[in-house]
Amino acid sequence: MKKYLDGYFEKEVELINEIHETQSEKISQAAHIMAEAISSGHLIHVFGSAHSAIPAMEIFPRYGSFIGENGAFHPLLNPRLLWWNVVGTGAVKDLLWLERQKGYIANYLDEQDLQSGDVLLVFSHGGVNAAPVEAAIYAKDHGLKVVAVTSMENQLLVGKQDAKKPKLLDMADIVIDNCVPLEDALVNLDGKREKVGPGSTIAIITITQFIVTQLAGELNEKGLKLDIFVSPNVTEIPPTHNQEVFKKYEKIMNSHKNVK
Repeated sequence: MKKYLDGYFEKEVELINEIHETQSEKISQAAHIMAEAISSGHLIHVFGSAHSAIPAMEIFPRYGSFIGENGAFHPLLNPRLLWWNVVGTGAVKDLLWLERQKGYIANYLDEQDLQSGDVLLVFSHGGVNAAPVEAAIYAKDHGLKVVAVTSMENQLLVGKQDAKKPKLLDMADIVIDNCVPLEDALVNLDGKREKVGPGSTIAIITITQFIVTQLAGELNEKGLKLDIFVSPNVTEIPPTHNQEVFKKYEKIMNSHKNVK
């Protein structure tokens, strides 16, 4: 019996199709402003907390991802906003508390060299926790464009319940809907009110790689050099290739710091 496996598969296929059908224009717009930033020597900072940090780990370095001629992706991974344990040190309970605390994120971002002309790509399924909202506010205050990936169903519900509560929706220049319902889980179990089978992880990784691919194509069409991170299993690529990519990345990051 695999009806639950099949049910989850069908929901995920529907989800990816919905993202493609309804969000492609927004994704293309996001890729375009990122292409303008990278071609001008700026960075694309990528932020999320908890599971929403997964795209920051996925976007670079990743086989098939890249750095531009003068700009690159900059994953913002704060260990305190991740977890590596269920209970105890580095556990989920502490993380869930911290990402809701006002004022923490500005201290972290002060050390991350966000500069005017850069872009912040921020992920948050709920879109109301302090960490993603304050990251977006910080970015806007420092002259960055903000692209948000969130659940519009969540955002609209919060708007109805508490119009005064700051939302990621209100801070972003471009909002991409992850098309996942507010509860995140997608599959019903017989006799259970709670659903299983989360959808947001696959949704945000799909959106991330849509952006990466569209952005790479646009930069390539501009004639800008791309240094692509390649699997070492590709025998046609020299063994030193990825080391050269890392050296180029370090050079770009150092140049960005020196702009201040």
